[in-house]
Amino acid sequence: MNEPSTASRGLLNEAQAADHLNVSNRTMQCWRLQGRGPVFVKLGKAVRYRPEDLDAYVASALAQSTTQADAAKTRAAGRES
Repeated sequence: MNEPSTASRGLLNEAQAADHLNVSNRTMQCWRLQGRGPVFVKLGKAVRYRPEDLDAYVASALAQSTTQADAAKTRAAGRES
């Protein structure tokens, strides 16, 4: 019997995750390198994303004004240090 694909088990590859967030694969790579962006799963050399983590990342970026968005960036930068 064939193993189910990672997508059918709920994990998305980088291209699928980038499509989900409407960003490029390169953006996903830069975010990982910088310790930004959504959390991910590392399986050997493979990087995978859970859809619920992508949705949580989007939810954490919600803002009602540019001031709120800038404050959220500042708070996030403080956590990365």
